[in-house]
Order: sequence, then structure tokens, then C-alpha cells
Amino acid sequence: MKKQLTYIAVAFLFTGMLSAQKIDINAMPKPGPTPAINIAKPKTFQLKNGLTVMVVENNKLPRVSVNLTMDRPPYYEGNITGVSEIMAEQLENGTMNISKDEFNKKIDYLGARLNFSSGGASANTLSKYFPEVMGLMADAIVNPKFSTEEIQNSKDRTIEALKSDEKNASSIASRVSNALTYGKNTARGEFETVESINRIQLADVQNIYKKYYAPDNAYLVIVGDVKYDKVKPMVEKAFSGWKKANTPVTPLEPAENLPKTEIDIVDVPSAVQSVVSVGNITTLKMKNPDYFPATIANYILGGGGEARLFMNLREKNGFTYGAYSSMSTSKYSPEFSAEASVRNEVTDKAVKEFMNELNAISTVKPDELENAKAKLKGNFIMSLERPETIARFALNQKIYDLPADFYTNYLKSIDKVTAADVTNAVKTNILPNQSRIFVAGKASDISENLEKLGYPVKYFDKDANPVGKPSAQKVDAGVTTASVADKYINAIGGIAAVQKINSITMDANAKVQGMDMSIKMTEAKGGKKAMNVSMMGNTVQKMVFDGKEGYMEAQGNKAPLNDKQKAEMIKDQELFPELMFAKSPEYKLTGIEKYNNEDSYVIKGGKGTYYYSVKTGLKTGEIESGEGGSMPTSYSDYKEVAGVKLPYTMVQNMGGMDINMTVKSYQVNQAKDADFK
Repeated sequence: MKKQLTYIAVAFLFTGMLSAQKIDINAMPKPGPTPAINIAKPKTFQLKNGLTVMVVENNKLPRVSVNLTMDRPPYYEGNITGVSEIMAEQLENGTMNISKDEFNKKIDYLGARLNFSSGGASANTLSKYFPEVMGLMADAIVNPKFSTEEIQNSKDRTIEALKSDEKNASSIASRVSNALTYGKNTARGEFETVESINRIQLADVQNIYKKYYAPDNAYLVIVGDVKYDKVKPMVEKAFSGWKKANTPVTPLEPAENLPKTEIDIVDVPSAVQSVVSVGNITTLKMKNPDYFPATIANYILGGGGEARLFMNLREKNGFTYGAYSSMSTSKYSPEFSAEASVRNEVTDKAVKEFMNELNAISTVKPDELENAKAKLKGNFIMSLERPETIARFALNQKIYDLPADFYTNYLKSIDKVTAADVTNAVKTNILPNQSRIFVAGKASDISENLEKLGYPVKYFDKDANPVGKPSAQKVDAGVTTASVADKYINAIGGIAAVQKINSITMDANAKVQGMDMSIKMTEAKGGKKAMNVSMMGNTVQKMVFDGKEGYMEAQGNKAPLNDKQKAEMIKDQELFPELMFAKSPEYKLTGIEKYNNEDSYVIKGGKGTYYYSVKTGLKTGEIESGEGGSMPTSYSDYKEVAGVKLPYTMVQNMGGMDINMTVKSYQVNQAKDADFK
């Protein structure tokens, strides 16, 4: 019997091999028929204070997620813009019934996550701890404890973040483009400033909480391993004390598209990349007939790595790491946008390609249409595996007033879309002739070519105020490359003090995505360098060069420096490159630009651009160009070390992210040959 079973098994295996040989692995599998969608409805009830509660029971995993969403239009905060976010931070600082330390200890002990925002809150927990976590969340919302001290702490953190973003082109682009679209003195266009945060007082926070953080038109969605019959009385008890605000809804200020496409530029002198966005306001809603055709059009245009924008700007032209578009159906700010960060020198070419693609998207190919449909349908079906999807669908139906069968017919609605439908949807939602082309970048490098594209060009400052075209400042005839270098040397301590220095070792700290990073850098004359970057006590990157040979090490992998890398390092014979400026004709004084918020002389040479304060002579920053792109660094907070002033604060931009380095100490003339081995 056992032998017969073996024969049968072999026969099945052999048959399978024959069948497999007939499959064309290069052919795209044909999609099956569109499945029928059955979506369970959450169980819903409403409290007397207006809070609507939706419960989705799913016992596949012993977890529960809770999300609170307030459906209200944006409101104008005026000269205390940012007060809502400051208020939301206070909800994590304990309640009238429990101290901040005890509140946070309980959350940590329970292994839960609890977050608050100006528009709601969220919690995730194991189901056995759900009642306690729900109680803590409700207590924070219903009985917040506001204190002047904690509000000041929040203000200090916010101001620090704002200051660190002052030179960040992406942050500037987001703020200013939004202000220009909706108006900087409107609910949708205002933005935080250091001044507005400083004005916020305890009474402002309390007032915003009472007026806007309320159960009126709010939704509490509970998903996971729970029982409706147990959840209902629990929620009623926890949230019954949350008072309605009855705050009248203020109509949103009107906003409309430009009558004619224009380019708006904000000068970010330190930017090595331009942040480009092209967009327009739409009236698209999820219940509109255009919703599915517009969604498909956006997917084909910029929905991913195979979309037109990505294939054009990255794959074909190499302008950027990625280019994408989005079609927002936000209830209060629906809009279309396409964006990318591109190299300064190709900014105008990138804008031209953006506009080419926006004009061409009114026509789609049959294979593009079918592929987009298949991807969107697949994403939808996969999303149904997550219990929270059902809750989100139910919430959307309420907030966006969707038909009862919107999601059960979702796949069929996609199937029905034709190329003609896409064309019609594009005409009303993607408007290349009424778009705002927004560019945040180094105006001296990009403005001349952008002005040649044929669109009106306007200039704005970082606060969205109109300004004239930034013009290069004239350099006095008596200023030369050598005189700028001499002024710098004198500013840091003089030639005699500088020449005594043979090596410098720097120990610094930084934070990267919330994690502490330590950097130790040793440099010596003759091009010798040693760098060690560590996190949590572990080396993540190391580089050593003794003037002739060296290596790089990352994550345990060690590789010798190649000839090109060694040749570049050998060039740096001096610790202070300024000592070479007068000797080498490749260093040129090119003008005066703003850098690190100071008027600075600009000297270019080799693969570097160096900036020196016109006022003090100190180096304000430099930009180093390499194979991976350009890397800007700013310098400030100079202090004397062994007779020479060195910077104690450095901000380096890596891949669009600012890394703020604070120097703990410098050691001068302490390096040994062993440090470079």
C-alpha cells in the first residue's frame, strides 16, 4: 500500500511538471472575473452629546484600535496660529485625575500607543487592556489638565522645529504654496511662525479646547477583539461627561484657481535641489461621477514607479529620485498636485516635462487603462483584509455622504470607466492652463531659465509676501578671493595661530529620525582623515585615510577606497582650505549671496562652494558636490579653541533632511598616526 501511494505521488508530481512546462512565464496572467464584494456594516450608536460610535468586531488577533475623528472645517487662528497643535500636545500631559508621570507610566506598562492631534486621537492596545486604555484616552479628552509650564515647553519645542526648518526647501514649499493657493490670512492658508507661537497663552489653549475639541459631529471608531454589548456601556460611561461646544461653523474663505498658469518662486539660497509642485484646486468629491475616472487618471499620471511622471523625470531624464501626483478629495480642500525635488541645474527642464505630461494625460492608452484598473482593484481587495478598512469605509460614508452601495459597487465602478470618461475627468480636474507652478530653490541658479519658459514669473519670500526678483549683490572692486580668505583667517585667530594647528578632532552629537547619533572626526595635515559615526554605542559607518591608503566600513562590510576617492582626499593637504585660495587659480570669487541668513561672499573651486560672512568674515557654510549629489553645511556658534575660533553648531542637509550637529568638544594637535590606521 505504501509503495502504491509513492507511485501516485510521483505521478502527480510528473503531471505537474508537464503542466508547468506549458506556462509562458513571460505572459502577464489574465485577471479573473471581478469578485462580488460583501462589506459588513459596523454596529453604530450615538451619545447624547453628539458623539457617533462605530464598533467593528474582529477577533482574529487580540488587539484593538480606537480612532477619534472630528468632522469640522478648518478654522482661522490668526495671530496665534499653531494654538490648536499646542493644545493637542497638552492632552498627553496627564489629566485632572492623574499626573503626567503616572499617565505615561500606565500607557508604557500596558504596552499601548496613545496619540492626540487637533482633529482627534488614536489608541492601539492588546484587547485585555482595552478597557483601561479606553479609560485613559477618555479621561485625557474629557478632563484635560492645562498648565502654563507645559504649554511653554510645547512652545519651545515648536519654535525649535520652526527654526530648524528655516532653510528647508520642502518645508518652505509646503507653507508658501498653501498660503498662495488659499491666502495666508485664511483658515486653509495660514501657517505657524515663531511670533505666532510666542503669543500663545494658557487662556488661548483653554479657549480653543472649549470651542473646537468637542463631540459635536465627532466619530469614535473601535475595531478589533471586542464585543459590542460590552463596548457600548463602557463608551457611554467614559465619554458622557464630554460637553458639546455648539460652536457655529464659520464658512471657509473662497479660493479659486489662477486665470492663467504662472510660476511662483521662493528663493532658498542654501538649497541644492529645487522643490517643484504643479497644482490646482478642484471640486472633486467621492460621490461625483468623475471620482473613479479622475482616480484612474491620477494613477496613470503619477501614482507610482510605473506612472508617466516617474518614468519621464526619473527613468528617462534622471532629474529626480521620484516624481508623483495626487488627487485629493478632501472634504474641505480638494486639489490636484504633482511634485518632485530636482537638481538646481535641471529645474526648468523638469518644469517643462511636468507640463508636457499634464497636457498629455487627457489621452490614455488601452493598456495603461487596464493596468491602472487592475492595480486599483487589487489594492482595494487587499485593503479588505484589514478590519480597520471596514470602519474607514463606514466613516467615509458618513462624512462624505456616500451612497449606501458605494463600496459594494467599488470594483464594478472601476470596471465601467472608459478612456472617454478619463478624458472628461481630466478636463475638469487637471488644469495645466490654470496651474500654479511653485518652485522653492536657489533663485540665482534657477530663475533665468525658468523665465524663458513663457509663463509669468512671480517672486515671494519665505512668509509668502511678494518681493522683487532676487538680484546678485555687487562685490566691491577691492574684494578678491585672497582678501576674503585673509579676512576669514584673521577672524578665526590669525595666520600665526592657524599655522600652529596640525590636527583637529571633533566630537559631536546629532539626532536622526529621533535617534541619537555620535560623530567623531579627526583631520590632520597631509589629507589624513578618520571618521566614526555611531548609534546606541554601535558603529554604523567608519572611514579612515592615512594620506595614501584607506578604507570605508558600514554595517560590518569593509572596502578599500578606490583611486578616485583617494585622489579627492589627497587634494585636502591643508586643514583650512582658505590657505590654498591665493595659491590656486581654480578658486574664484563669484559674488555675494545669502547663506545661513547672512550676506556671504561666494568662492567656488574644485568641487566645493564656500560662503563667508561679509560682516564678520567667518565661514557661514559650504556646499560639497559629489557622486551622490550636493551636500550643504552651515556653520555658526564659533568659540575659541587653542587660539582659533571653530564652529560648535553645524547643520548638514542629507537627502533633503537637515541633521543638526552640536559639537561637544574639539581637541587640537592630539592626533597620532595610529588614528589613521
